[in-house]
Amino acid sequence: MAKRALVIAPRQIQRAILLVRRQKVILDMDLVGLYGVATKSVNRAVSRNRDRFPDDFMFQLSQDEFASLRYQIGTSKNRGGRRYAPYAFTEHGAIMAAGVLNTPRAIEVSVFVVRAFVKLREFIASNKELVRTFAELERQVGNHDEAIRSLVVTIHQLMEAPPEKGEGAFRFSWTGADLKAGIEFPLFFA
Repeated sequence: MAKRALVIAPRQIQRAILLVRRQKVILDMDLVGLYGVATKSVNRAVSRNRDRFPDDFMFQLSQDEFASLRYQIGTSKNRGGRRYAPYAFTEHGAIMAAGVLNTPRAIEVSVFVVRAFVKLREFIASNKELVRTFAELERQVGNHDEAIRSLVVTIHQLMEAPPEKGEGAFRFSWTGADLKAGIEFPLFFA
């Protein structure tokens, strides 16, 4: 019998990755859907192998985080819904979970999960580069704005009427001899 190829859309995994406690994680309910096992199986495997899941691999959401999540994804509070806060697996925790579950599908899907986390890291890195570039442009434009503002103020000052006599105005007078000598004087002095 031919082995059927596993098809998982990368978007499906990327949508399941959340930011919780400043870490990119995938919740146990999403992980079990990808790995094709029951939540109970993952929780049992994790509790049996707790030493393989330090806090930077997996943690349980607090009641406040769980309540917030319940509102976001519409998890039921009554019978049939979750009664316990879900576990959040980091990239390393998701891979470790595939290893302790040891099912062919879990091992195969773990490769897709790793790729999704890598894509997310690349996306974030490219966004950081864009943010840095925009900050540099903003700084440059800010400098230009100040120079333009200074020019506009100077132009406005030059456009103002010349001060009246006795207010610091410079008045020149010339004689006919100056005109005969070819000396030119501007018409307006400020």
